[in-house]
Amino acid sequence: MKIRHILFSMPILMAACSSGFVIPDPVPGGKPTQPSNPSDEEEDTPIVDEPPQELKEGMLYADGNDEGTYELILSRGYNMEPPDNSGAHASAPWRHIRQHTDDILKRPVFDFYIHVENDDDRGKPEITDRQRNEIKTDGKSPAALVAQEGETLRISWKFRLPEGFQTTTNFCHIHQLKGIDNSDGTADVGMPLITFTCRSLSSGGQQFQVIHVGRTEDNASNNYLKKVNLADFLGEWVTVTETVKFAQNGRYQLVIYRMSDGKKLVELDKSGLDLWRTGTTGLRPKWGIYRSLGKNHVLAPQLRDEVLNFADFYIEKLTN
Repeated sequence: MKIRHILFSMPILMAACSSGFVIPDPVPGGKPTQPSNPSDEEEDTPIVDEPPQELKEGMLYADGNDEGTYELILSRGYNMEPPDNSGAHASAPWRHIRQHTDDILKRPVFDFYIHVENDDDRGKPEITDRQRNEIKTDGKSPAALVAQEGETLRISWKFRLPEGFQTTTNFCHIHQLKGIDNSDGTADVGMPLITFTCRSLSSGGQQFQVIHVGRTEDNASNNYLKKVNLADFLGEWVTVTETVKFAQNGRYQLVIYRMSDGKKLVELDKSGLDLWRTGTTGLRPKWGIYRSLGKNHVLAPQLRDEVLNFADFYIEKLTN
């Protein structure tokens, strides 16, 4: 995919040039829908999707007002962690979550930008081996957007990874379910419960991985619930539905469809998973891009500036 520059106001353009990063365009559309083969036993069909007439609690849909993106996110009970003031952005803050009207969905979507040579992790000087640009719910969100022990959330959204998306053998997370710390700072919230990560394989190729991790006191390690070929995702809009009972004996359900042809890319239904964290005040989702740069940025040459697209977030608390 060729990367072109977008022209912004002069202060922002000067900051971008001085830091050496490239600002890629949002991907203008996915791959065209392919006709189903009538001889197939199960025909894949495109997913017809229409936005709701009125937003319910827990819904966050892009509204086309790019300049008001952050205000929109906050008004819907969500929060964000963008690297707007990192590096060269310190003198000219640059908004890392934007909007554009997508050619495939025919409506506004969110664009999450990340720059290899400039962006950091929440402005923390002691963290130099990773960078992030995320939105989330948190302790300031309405109760309906955060799970308490024993509660079930159904979480849905859409995303598209760009064609040519570059990864390393280290992590590149695009979604997590994570705990909220308590007022004493003693909750077991260092590791997420569930993670979607995109990873290069040492043997070649790329994987999309769904990972579960149990409690720290149990010395839990990564439990790979699913590994699939990342190539099936690249350049394509996919729709995700994740249903989670947050409990020590919890249940995790996931289905991901590719919208262009309706192909089911991931399906999971796992019971008996430890889906709670000691001391936490709630469990909630995060989305965006959170990736490793390696010690002393050793992995940076394998990466590039990226734009990931997200749309149509919806968190719904179910009655158990």
